[in-house]
Amino acid sequence: MRLTQLAPAYLKSAPPPGKALTLSFNDNALLPMLLGEHDRHLVRIEQGLGVRLACRGNRLAITGEAGAVAAAEATLRGLWQRLERGEAVASCDVDAAIRLLGASEDEPRLPLSDLPAIRTKRGAVGPRSPGQTAYMEILGRHEMVFALGPAGTGKTYLAVAQAVAMLLAGRVERIVLCRPAVEAGERLGFLPGDLKEKIDPYLRPLYDALHDMMPGDQVLRRMGTGEIEVAPLAFMRGRTLAHAFVILDEAQNTTEAQMKMFLTRMGEGTRMVVTGDLTQIDLPPGIRSGLRDAVETLEGVSGIGFARFNTRDVVRHPLVGRIVDAYDQRAAAARELPHR
Repeated sequence: MRLTQLAPAYLKSAPPPGKALTLSFNDNALLPMLLGEHDRHLVRIEQGLGVRLACRGNRLAITGEAGAVAAAEATLRGLWQRLERGEAVASCDVDAAIRLLGASEDEPRLPLSDLPAIRTKRGAVGPRSPGQTAYMEILGRHEMVFALGPAGTGKTYLAVAQAVAMLLAGRVERIVLCRPAVEAGERLGFLPGDLKEKIDPYLRPLYDALHDMMPGDQVLRRMGTGEIEVAPLAFMRGRTLAHAFVILDEAQNTTEAQMKMFLTRMGEGTRMVVTGDLTQIDLPPGIRSGLRDAVETLEGVSGIGFARFNTRDVVRHPLVGRIVDAYDQRAAAARELPHR
């Protein structure tokens, strides 16, 4: 029998509350995985939460401000529970735990074990940021959802996960994924191959998300039977989509007419998710984004949910969030300059 079944995985010491805390771990085989190679996981927690961590033997001391110490303890506890369940802990998992448990008071802050999860055949997909936690709850409650925010926040990935979970559970009969082919524009005709071969590279992010949720042979088989469809937005015109989970990605590049056309395709038993980033609009000058128009028109309409992400929800490399911040700051500074 494993030692962790006989005693708590960690024990608190009793130093002054809010200033210092010592955890004691009783499984020396798992402890190196918690610390990371050359203690890299501890370094990430120190930098992310503003605490000091010191490990000696099987004891780990945390010092810092009361709130930061509590967040670090919860982060380490959640990561340890992952290891006890036989799951790996990589740098991205440490970053996710920091984002979730180091959240500000006005953001969702649940214990890692209580966070929502989307079940697929490749396993459970859980949130990696406070914004993702709220988004997953909105996906479960609303028939139509708008997800707005910068790249790398998981808007499309989690929507595809929810679509796959509902398809596997028999709650929808098919999945329809689409994008407006705006960026390709007139250049599309210069690409080699037939229409499918021209469009497929542009839709590749949707294929990639599908393959993360289901075995490749299942994706191909379901696409062959029509249970999964990936197509440009233009292919939606004139259709009524019933008992389907429909996702419109990169919706900031729709026109007002295209967005209205898409939203009115909704039929009985259908769920719709619209994702986009209003700071990355590629429409020609003078054409208003259909996503911006829809948000302004539909906010407050019963049955429609809105999820908004910010740079703290970026779950790619930590540099991505800082890059987005830098561009936002430069754009804000440019708006404040006097017009010449």
